[in-house]
Amino acid sequence: MKKFQAQPGFVVQAFRFALDPNAAQEHALRSHCGAARAAYNWAVGWVEASWWQRRAEESYGIPEADLTPWRPWSLPALRKAFNEAKHTDPRFCGWWEDNSKEAYSTGLANASAAFDNYAKSKRGKRKGRAVGMPRFKAKRKARLACRFTTGTIRVEAGGRHVTLPRLGAIRVHESTVKLLVRVQSGTARILSATVRHERGRWFVSFQTEVKRDLVRVARPDTAVGIDLGIKTLAVMADSAGEIREVPNPRHLATALTELRRASRVVSRRRGSDRRTGQKPSRRWEKANAARNRVHHRVANLREDALHQLTTSVAAEYGTVVIEDLNVAGMVKNRRLARHITDAGFGEIRRRLDYKVKRNGCRIVAADRWYPSSKTCSGCGVVKAKLPLHIRTFHCDVCGLVIDRDANAALNLAALSAAAVAGTAVGGDQGAQAPKPRGADRKTRTTRPRLTAGTGRAGGATLPHQRQQETRDRTQAEALTLW
Repeated sequence: MKKFQAQPGFVVQAFRFALDPNAAQEHALRSHCGAARAAYNWAVGWVEASWWQRRAEESYGIPEADLTPWRPWSLPALRKAFNEAKHTDPRFCGWWEDNSKEAYSTGLANASAAFDNYAKSKRGKRKGRAVGMPRFKAKRKARLACRFTTGTIRVEAGGRHVTLPRLGAIRVHESTVKLLVRVQSGTARILSATVRHERGRWFVSFQTEVKRDLVRVARPDTAVGIDLGIKTLAVMADSAGEIREVPNPRHLATALTELRRASRVVSRRRGSDRRTGQKPSRRWEKANAARNRVHHRVANLREDALHQLTTSVAAEYGTVVIEDLNVAGMVKNRRLARHITDAGFGEIRRRLDYKVKRNGCRIVAADRWYPSSKTCSGCGVVKAKLPLHIRTFHCDVCGLVIDRDANAALNLAALSAAAVAGTAVGGDQGAQAPKPRGADRKTRTTRPRLTAGTGRAGGATLPHQRQQETRDRTQAEALTLW
């Protein structure tokens, strides 16, 4: 599918609303999402059939030129093949006309993207973990989602209904005025709509092209460093020296007692058993719905808190400096995994990325190996070790005593000066490639140089000019401009 390019002065933005469909509309929504899953499974099976056929023919010694030709997985090819097969395939006969063509196009597009990701990963052209061959989606596990790109897609004038192809007008749970006003004034254009079932209810997301003017932040010349943690969700220190702490709401930890009680009730009901074909009882379904409501409430509270935090930061500072945390590696610690996922470190960084850029500001990501906690924010001396249980930073050179997280936030805020100067930007020419496993990223201890013949550290501290050069060099090695 061709990626949309916004016009100059316009940005692509999503508007998401909760739906309140009636029984017939909910059945139609589930039918469309099921049709997308069926089309995806058909495309995966149709493409892989030629792969297995070629492998079987090779085992019989058939030459390469006489093997069954490869079946393409591009979206146009899949659409053409599906349109020919839907009339005769017993999996679609009798019901495929009940849904919009966009439902089947959604499944085919997802299958095409899955094969593209597999091919790029196989050739080493895709970043991240290796991607395997696409697999069939199970009915009991697949997420319900369907995308509409053509047809009647609009927000009704009353602000309480949306219209989708083949589904008609569906009532929304909340007002759509924020999108309706933009569409009526000509500053927004709806490109597509995606319906999705999550957290126990249906949502619709409109992908729109919106004319958005840059909003001047409250302090455009001020940079802020954000240090994320578990005890305190975020410690923010700006370039003016002001330090502010954001407490960790711990939504999941607060709801654990209620969640354990709900889980015990579910375990004492008769659930489903796939081995014997046993159906869950009504009491189990009722108890499971009550447990799911606890999970949904925790997720909603966390999402709201993270939106408030990131929106306030993006509306105040001109430069935001954050850490490049290895969240996937951090959650492998079984003692901290639940607390880290409850805080949402990765989601904070993702939302700051697009919200800061939306206001025309800059976001800087400190290198993953930058010793923000071990570096003294006063003189720049770097400690060799600083265990996690030590929450107060004591500098052995200048005598600074400061909270560990506040010290890290001050060091992150200081990195913005190097970013303005243009030093150590990711991709600089002449930069040496790191050694395997980060062997060249070991923290080096910075010690004051002894003055010759005096036996003391040059007046107990480094000269001001050499000290500043040391700090700039350390920051230049660790900084990456996002």
